[in-house]
Amino acid sequence: MDSSWQEHIDRVTAKGLLAKRLYVILTTPASGLAALEMHLGEHLAYQKDLEARGITFAAGPFADDTETDWSGEGMIIVRAASLAEARAIAESDPMHSSGARTFRVRPWLLNEGSYTVSVRYSEQYRAVD
Repeated sequence: MDSSWQEHIDRVTAKGLLAKRLYVILTTPASGLAALEMHLGEHLAYQKDLEARGITFAAGPFADDTETDWSGEGMIIVRAASLAEARAIAESDPMHSSGARTFRVRPWLLNEGSYTVSVRYSEQYRAVD
């Protein structure tokens, strides 16, 4: 059953699902890990800034299928008003603007899931699961 993206959003919204529009930036090394190391500091500073401004929903690296190696791939999920805005966010990442990584942006709907926040004041304990 093919349908437009908006028709799909309308369908899942009518079923009571969240249908939170987000954008996934899939990022891949362009030419090995050495270039990533050169731009890592700038990249992390950029990511922290996006997080502080409420743009980043989640971000992090991918392991290989056996959880033993890392080839430099990662994912950044951002809050943006449009696909064009999400692309601009990705293009401004020093990893991408330097050519150390290439990227692909995919629209994504957050429909289901949960997280738990635990805070125990007396122990100064906090956890997010």
